[in-house]
Amino acid sequence: MPRHAESAAPTTEARATAEAPATAEAQGPRGKSKSSSPRQIPVIGVVTEDEDALGALKPMDLNSIIKLLEETAQDDLEEKQLKSVKTLVQYYQNGFPLRDLAQIFKILNLCAGKIENQPPFLEPAYNIIKLCGLPFLKKKGSDEITYAEDTAKSIALLGNLMKIPNSELRVQICKCIVDFYHTEPSKKHITGYQQASSAYKIQMAEVGGLAKTMVQSLALLENQLVEKLWVLKALQHLSTSEVNCTLMMKAYAASGICAHLNDPDPSGQLLFRSSEILWNLLEKSSKEEIIKQLSNLKCLLTLKEVFKYLFTRGFSDYDRQLRNDILVITTIISQNPEAPMVLLIDGKVVLALFTYVKKPEKHKIIEWSAAQYEELQLHALATLSSVAPLLIKEYMLCQGNARILAFLEWCESEECFFSHGNSFHGTGGRGNKFAHLRYTLRLLRAMIYLEDETVNQDLCEKGTIQQLIGIFKYTTSKINDKEEAILLEIQSDILLILSALCENDNSRKEIFGTEGVDIVLHVIKTDPKKFQSGLGYTVLLFSTLDSIWCCILACYPLEDYFLEKEGIFLLLDLLALDQKKFCSLILAIMVEFCDNPKTPVHVNAWRGKKDQTAASLLIKLWRKEERELGVLRDKRGMIIDTRKPLFTSFQVEQKIMPMPANCPTFAVMDVAENIRAKIYAVLGKLDFENLPGLSTEDFVTLCIIHRYLDFKIGEIWNEIYEEMKLENLRPVTTDRRVLQAILTASENVGKMVASLQYDMVEIQARQDVQDEQKVYAKIQATHKQRELANKSWENFLARTSNAKTLKKAKKLQEKAIESTRYGERPANAIFHQTDIKGLNTTVLSGRVVAVESTPARLVGGPLADTDIALKKLPVRGGALQRVKAVKPADDPKTVPT
Repeated sequence: MPRHAESAAPTTEARATAEAPATAEAQGPRGKSKSSSPRQIPVIGVVTEDEDALGALKPMDLNSIIKLLEETAQDDLEEKQLKSVKTLVQYYQNGFPLRDLAQIFKILNLCAGKIENQPPFLEPAYNIIKLCGLPFLKKKGSDEITYAEDTAKSIALLGNLMKIPNSELRVQICKCIVDFYHTEPSKKHITGYQQASSAYKIQMAEVGGLAKTMVQSLALLENQLVEKLWVLKALQHLSTSEVNCTLMMKAYAASGICAHLNDPDPSGQLLFRSSEILWNLLEKSSKEEIIKQLSNLKCLLTLKEVFKYLFTRGFSDYDRQLRNDILVITTIISQNPEAPMVLLIDGKVVLALFTYVKKPEKHKIIEWSAAQYEELQLHALATLSSVAPLLIKEYMLCQGNARILAFLEWCESEECFFSHGNSFHGTGGRGNKFAHLRYTLRLLRAMIYLEDETVNQDLCEKGTIQQLIGIFKYTTSKINDKEEAILLEIQSDILLILSALCENDNSRKEIFGTEGVDIVLHVIKTDPKKFQSGLGYTVLLFSTLDSIWCCILACYPLEDYFLEKEGIFLLLDLLALDQKKFCSLILAIMVEFCDNPKTPVHVNAWRGKKDQTAASLLIKLWRKEERELGVLRDKRGMIIDTRKPLFTSFQVEQKIMPMPANCPTFAVMDVAENIRAKIYAVLGKLDFENLPGLSTEDFVTLCIIHRYLDFKIGEIWNEIYEEMKLENLRPVTTDRRVLQAILTASENVGKMVASLQYDMVEIQARQDVQDEQKVYAKIQATHKQRELANKSWENFLARTSNAKTLKKAKKLQEKAIESTRYGERPANAIFHQTDIKGLNTTVLSGRVVAVESTPARLVGGPLADTDIALKKLPVRGGALQRVKAVKPADDPKTVPT
């Protein structure tokens, strides 16, 4: 929202200073000129021993001054009283100590009470109030806490003194309050004292309720413009605090200030400060209550007159800012259905605003510049968003839908347009038509959310659904870093509008069609890192999930297309991000999608990181949800309490109490407040059977999920039983037996599930032991093989490096060879010599056989040069030929070497 700074209107501020407050600053009370350099007197506790010996001023006895002011019997009493108070003022020229504040303000109050009958007391009261603008002094660091109550009551007295009918005194009180926010710490060091911070004064003003009494003082200043302007300036500073704004709201500041916005004021300060206070009240207190206070005919007529004046006669930037503020405040008030806005129909306001909802006309002489006309367009759209939903009949008579769609078409077109984007509404729309597009869609969304079938049907007949899908594609191609946030907001609004139009109407879902499904899939494929960027991707995703629910589900052709495009895979990818804000909505969509017989195949086929399956993901989410809910489970995930297996920590802490039949109990509310019921529904539609990729821990949890409905029914019956006991109701015998049987059966289910979980854990434990033994056996075999290899290597090294070892090994080898031979040589046996003569190696040699070259008669032939022959063997001559078998010789022969 646009805000004003103190320096927003230097000319008006200067005029105001010259005409009103400056007069009171220059002169003291009763118009006397004040000395610019008063005589300095040492503050309390600064008197030295030498000064004391010379009779210097000792610490002041404030109680004696109070007693003197309370006396009435002496002849020269007034002179003594005035002298004592003037002495006090001189004494505290550097500020009031916190410990003396209660007594000083009692003295101030006594002086103020005498002003009406004894005018000379005005000057000392004026001077004491002036000194209140200086920082308070503290002797110890704890003084701020010790004297907090006295300080708050003292500051609150300033507001009560506004009742004294004296202009100078009232102005000085307001100046003192303004000084709370602007006084700079004194550069002069005061021995033994420190200055309290200005924040302490502001805080004590809040505690004392100063803002409330200052608002009430406005009623006393109907015709005193100077005093009223100073009070508004003080309230402008006080309204920067939420605490003060709440106090002002309780004093009905909004209606009191707004009703006098149009009062005569040559300086222009009244409107400026009043609008600033109204903004602060709307921002820092209950907006609904402030709107309620402003929703009366007197305030609205005042706002109307002020806006009309600024609109027709305002010429400066400052005037345009005020005009915009008044228009937006009026727009905010229109959100209240009880506001008397009937002036709107007779004035044809909707039609007047729609005159700006059209593309700029070329070659037309208008009194507005391009920037001004753009600002008027955006303000008209923003105002229509609040006003048009209250005036549906007038909206339709003005052909509102047709005007909006035509303007949207211009926003989407490539027609050259240079937007200035200078105003609040034009943020992010410089050099393009995105600001116009954003506010037009806001207006369209506001009308559709009325759920008026006449409006919605008219829009659908005019092709709104197809047009919005086209605009979404257009914005997708235009996204860049500079306008990213505004385009994401536009896309979110488009999806929300489409959801509102297509919900519960299959014919409109068919119009949404595959093009609509494609834009939904485009959003779901967004990089997950962008959801943490804060630019609006999270809102866009929520709008997208809502459009899946409203525009795709229950329309089987679109469901099938969504599945074909791997939509379920994308939803499961989002679910795997483990973002709690999305989980509930995604699971709700999954439950509905699983009614389609094609969906379970897609769900079971999905694989996430580390080959995680959908069933495993859902069970993991269940366990996480139960940990957050404080459900009792042991370290293996097994049931602990078989009577209350699903109880959350909240249910344990809350005592069961009798409730009406139409009020949901804790057990029933638990179903809607977490995602366990949705996970149960999804897995139930997957039949709890043949779920891939589950561990033993998953199966243990799956046992609980499988029996979720039985456990929940048992919880509800247990609540019924406990409520009956609290209400001292005794069921008849038959009902009692049935109730007891239900509770027993529910507990038995819990015991059965716990037993099944225990069996699963035990089986897995035994399997783990077996697997562990197999692993150990494999490790042992590996180590043994390694030892044998090492031993073999050591033997090899010994034979190669030690001749004696080699000879010993040779003898063992020969002995082993001899032991394998027959005792007697068989007839016709061929003997092969094992020794190789002339061998000079130090290692055991292997069997060596020398073979002569194959005779040419065996490898020759007509096919010797063919490819087939080349693949078979190295050929010399032709192909292989048949030969007669060679009969071996009878005598053993040695194979030639």
